[in-house]
Amino acid sequence: MNQTKHIKIIKEYVKEKLSMDSSGHDYWHIERVVNNAQKILPFETADNLKVIVSAWLHDIGDYKLNNGKDKTKEIVFPLLISLEFSEDFAEEIIQIISEVSYKGGHNSTPSSLEAKIVQDADRLDAMGAVGIARAFAYGGSKGRELYNPEESPNEYIDMDSYKKNTSCTINHFYEKLLKLKDLMNTETAKKIALERHNYMINFLDEFHKEVLSTI
Repeated sequence: MNQTKHIKIIKEYVKEKLSMDSSGHDYWHIERVVNNAQKILPFETADNLKVIVSAWLHDIGDYKLNNGKDKTKEIVFPLLISLEFSEDFAEEIIQIISEVSYKGGHNSTPSSLEAKIVQDADRLDAMGAVGIARAFAYGGSKGRELYNPEESPNEYIDMDSYKKNTSCTINHFYEKLLKLKDLMNTETAKKIALERHNYMINFLDEFHKEVLSTI
């Protein structure tokens, strides 16, 4: 099996499917997640192929991009089989992807090192300057207010309540993004996350300062 060739095909497939996304889950998000995973991999004893394939495909069937329905298995399984990966390999990739999503903070710790790395890589892209930009892109794509001082951040009791969330984008920082620093699995991701977390704190401090100064 020519792994390099097959990963290139997967990359081009993802680029074709997600290049027009405007919610912050576009092709460039996927490429950054892959790059993040590659930063973590040298310090872990994981299966590199599983990590890279999962990172490339982690959003392709996500409910946020498929009208509220998760289509990961429906899309990923036949794609990998068509590239002559085994059924067992395809099932492992689907399992890794299933453990990556935040799910309102109600998901269990990933069951494999590979899933931990992909989860960390994905969460890192929700932090820092890129995370700020993606938060507002996603909020705008859903028609959400940028900020509403009459709304308080929510705590979600389950995945369904998280999916139905419609609160303003600034609240999303308190509901999810500021929690990610303490949810990283690998030491490499923890170090990167701390810097990005502090950047978001500084942004929010400045945001609230500017908001208060206009009243």
